[in-house]
Amino acid sequence: MQSDSKPVALITGAGSGLGAAMANRFAQAGWRVIVTDQHAERAETVAAGLAGSGHAARPLDVTESSQWETLAEFVDDEFGRIDLLVNNAGVATGGMLGETPLEDWEWVLEINLMGVVRGCHHFVARFRRQGFGHIVNVASWAGLAGAPGIASYGTAKAAVVSMSEMLRAELQPWGVEVSVLCPAFVKTALTDSMRAPDDTYAKRVQRWMEHSGVSAADVAETVFKATQKPKFLLLTHPETRWQYRLKRGFPSLYFRILMRTMRKLMPKPEKQQ
Repeated sequence: MQSDSKPVALITGAGSGLGAAMANRFAQAGWRVIVTDQHAERAETVAAGLAGSGHAARPLDVTESSQWETLAEFVDDEFGRIDLLVNNAGVATGGMLGETPLEDWEWVLEINLMGVVRGCHHFVARFRRQGFGHIVNVASWAGLAGAPGIASYGTAKAAVVSMSEMLRAELQPWGVEVSVLCPAFVKTALTDSMRAPDDTYAKRVQRWMEHSGVSAADVAETVFKATQKPKFLLLTHPETRWQYRLKRGFPSLYFRILMRTMRKLMPKPEKQQ
């Protein structure tokens, strides 16, 4: 076991994108980072490039409970503590309800929702025993926006938000913090594995990612700051902050604006004969 007293962060899906950016940010701050990814070589490459020392790379398929158990044992044996768990691994789906295959629903829920549930399930007892630490669950603005065309993805992310709210209340008596991260479009490789009825979905998302004014490093900074000054809901894009306030305070107005914005992206209803 490492005798180092530096804090330990475990990040899933950290072989690229947001996960890799978070791994780099925490390493720069002097943390020891456990980089996990379904692709072991990606995790190893990111871990090898981190600043500082004491890092580790581990393969992890978040849909496999046995791998979570093995990982938890590794953390116990090698580090003896965990200060931060970031449930970041995820995939993307597009499509309206009825046109999205049920197989895609099962796929995205198994990874984006149950992957987060498994991570929390296998580590919450350790956080309680410690009496300190922080869990960050990565959801999405899609889980709050109620926008059309992303029914399966948005449902999975909305469930992560709700579960995180409950987990926050459950862990508060033990001094363990919980945050839920809800970024909008950020340039990553998320569309590489995206499932949708046709390629227009991925092309549209890719275009929005390319024009986003928020980078993966910006999101990582938001997460890092939340560990220094705990905050539950992490909205990373300026426009989503005012949209969230609008939705909560004036839901009908929010819906009208949403439909006006999204109308050009939705297929026009066919007239009944």
